[in-house]
Amino acid sequence: MLTPQENERLTRVGPGTPMGKVFRRYWLPAALSTELPEPDGAPVRVRILGEDLVAFRATDGEVGLVSAYCPHRRAPLFFGRNEEQGLRCVYHGWKFDTTGACVDMPSEPPDSLFKSKVTVESYPTYEAGGIIWTYMGPAGTAPEPPGYELLRVPATHRFVSKTFEYANFAQALEGGLDTAHSSFLHNMNLGDKSFLRNADTAPRLEVERTDYGFRYAGIRAVGSEDYVRVYHYIMPTTQLRGFVSGNQGKNHLPTIHGHFWIPIDDETTSVYNFMYSFYPEQPLSLEYAIQRETDAGRGPDDLIPGTFKLKQNLANDYFIDRHVQKTQTFTGIPGINTQDIALQEGMGSIVDRSKEHLGTTDRAIIVTRQLLLEAADEVEKDGEPRARDPQTYAGVRAADRLIPSGTRWQDALKEDVVAKY
Repeated sequence: MLTPQENERLTRVGPGTPMGKVFRRYWLPAALSTELPEPDGAPVRVRILGEDLVAFRATDGEVGLVSAYCPHRRAPLFFGRNEEQGLRCVYHGWKFDTTGACVDMPSEPPDSLFKSKVTVESYPTYEAGGIIWTYMGPAGTAPEPPGYELLRVPATHRFVSKTFEYANFAQALEGGLDTAHSSFLHNMNLGDKSFLRNADTAPRLEVERTDYGFRYAGIRAVGSEDYVRVYHYIMPTTQLRGFVSGNQGKNHLPTIHGHFWIPIDDETTSVYNFMYSFYPEQPLSLEYAIQRETDAGRGPDDLIPGTFKLKQNLANDYFIDRHVQKTQTFTGIPGINTQDIALQEGMGSIVDRSKEHLGTTDRAIIVTRQLLLEAADEVEKDGEPRARDPQTYAGVRAADRLIPSGTRWQDALKEDVVAKY
């Protein structure tokens, strides 16, 4: 368990907070590329790490990420005109480019130099993998752009989506890194021992710290074999997990899945979900990806129109069906993703970790907290937290499969956990 003080240090992410400073040392997803589909299109609101911003795609296709409010009279730039390489405030016509410089000030005399003295707060952006990334740390401290294998696979082989969660980032992250709960929360067929995670509900966890965070294996005994799931945790809030062998049927592609859990503020989180096919000859069709998303409970029809928020939510108890819970599935809640969110949101916006009682299958969660709190200490000393160098994780890949019982997974999966793109 954590002390209340440690829990505060772990979960608060606004400007000036220890964990907020940690997040500001990394490139973070700020929006999906599809949210800004065309140059000179409509701006979009972005809230990240407790800051209100506006993103817009300029005439040349570059993305600007600036303060949500004009520095003149604090009018909302969301209503601005995106035109001719800049975002123009509709209140008095002041116009700003993607760097935040004021390039036109028509409400002032033509010979005025005032515009050269005014800027709007802005953050650099980088676009890759269908995601618009931003760096919110001190000027001149940005690391190299992110190095995930996801960003190197062809666009035909990947899919990204986004959902909104009413919970602190740490709850969402810890849920994703907890392999033991999948035997219970995600048991979709009661009594079916052919589902590998039902065969052994108390996996043995082995966690290995790395320069980027850690990798860990959840090992389940299945007869004369071990079912091994190798995850990666990449600082500060990225999870990679492999295709679930033997559980998805012959029509399912071997894919890598994962999430970026990005704090909107202390109590809400943007969840960027991704999947990609790692075989060059096997593209990931949009129809296949949408079906997988729908099965998880976050398909296009599962979202409130015009938002990334789920129709299944706390207000309607996530469509829980108690009869289904008694007879078919462990929860009675449809959709694996929705099951996760129901538990994470149901804990409250920020869970009190001082009241927990952690067990052996919580090792990954314990190490995650240790690494994040260590990173806060490191940043406060002007040091370098893990995973700032993208080369530390560029070559990793998640994996899972059956191996002979007693075999070292590090040996059996040696090639499986290496990125090939």
